Amino acid sequence: MSPLEGKRIVLGVTGGIAAYKAVEICRRLVDSGAHVVPIMTDAAQHFVGTTTLSALASEPVQTELWHNPTTPIPHTKVGQGADLIIVAPATAKCIAAYRMGYSHDLLQNTLLATRAPVIVCPAMHTEMWEHPSVVDNMEVLRRRGVHVVEPESGRLAGGDVGAGRLASPESIVAAAERVLGSGELAGVSMIVSAGGTREPIDSVRVIANRSSGKQGYAVAAEAASRGASVTLVSTVALPAPSGVEVVSVETAAEMQGAIESRAARADVIVMAAAVADFRPASVANHKLKKHDGPPQIVLEPTPDILAGLGATKPTGQVLVGFAAETDDLIANAQSKLERKHLDLIVANDVSAPSVGFAHDTNAVTLLRPDAKPVEIDLAAKRDVARVVIDTIIEIRASRANDTRTGKH
Repeated sequence: MSPLEGKRIVLGVTGGIAAYKAVEICRRLVDSGAHVVPIMTDAAQHFVGTTTLSALASEPVQTELWHNPTTPIPHTKVGQGADLIIVAPATAKCIAAYRMGYSHDLLQNTLLATRAPVIVCPAMHTEMWEHPSVVDNMEVLRRRGVHVVEPESGRLAGGDVGAGRLASPESIVAAAERVLGSGELAGVSMIVSAGGTREPIDSVRVIANRSSGKQGYAVAAEAASRGASVTLVSTVALPAPSGVEVVSVETAAEMQGAIESRAARADVIVMAAAVADFRPASVANHKLKKHDGPPQIVLEPTPDILAGLGATKPTGQVLVGFAAETDDLIANAQSKLERKHLDLIVANDVSAPSVGFAHDTNAVTLLRPDAKPVEIDLAAKRDVARVVIDTIIEIRASRANDTRTGKH
């Protein structure tokens, strides 16, 4: 279950051009099971119509501090009932007012009348974001415990390029998940691999596979939402999950180096990447030409990263593998689980419709040495990731209990 399920989230929208992104933030929050209460300032209504947010949110937009038909004290009711308040975008004016406690509109009054956590998502031109007054205001808010989703660098309104662009809706929702999440993986260091490796044939061509990396990214995002410190070793250029460190690699050897240099310090390693089994024994340093005829490509095995990790894993570390199969799913996965000394393997039949590579959905079977197989029917990859992380937490808790009771 998403940490946002059933939570009452106030979405405050202020008057910046990035207000259009609040529509997507609202949709994502609702899709995650949250009850979204939208508040728009007068300036925000110059950029987004109230009808749009009212249609997507859980209740109609509120704009008025006075003459509110639902209650004579809307800021108190909304602020006290909130589990979380998100301000996106937060303009320089909004940030300054919040810092000073200047309660001039419904949103600022609500911010002052709540004890719920607050996430501020700034958006403004680079010159404004870097102005000493804004820098000082942000420092004060951070010291007070306000969560900040930093703006990104990129193209701004008017064609300018620089820091100050509102963070992506995905990053903002991920921040909400972290704030409202259980924190059950706080202090846990995790490595996740994702994507398919690419082994060069010449300076242009590669041997590759169909892995999109989506399932690995979903696992990394879910782990981070529960408080884990996550390093994602990836071969693909998907948007980085919020709060996750990404290490970019291409080949199996590069992935091996990136993971093994960090493995001893990791509490959990999840090898979701599709690592090539073979690579060309020699690589041409130029583009092979068609008129020279078909090249004779001799293959050699790539390093078995997962087997190496299983053979050397420190006491207490949880090691998770993935098995993408097209036949004999359970038998092949069970063999891999045992041979590579894994604590959990996630097996999927990539020949099945809407399963595995390139899809947004997956259907998997979880196998452990000490438990019956668990089947997960076709579901969004983030939902699959939740079950995988739940199982990892269960394994860690079982080991901790065994330690306390003296079992081995």
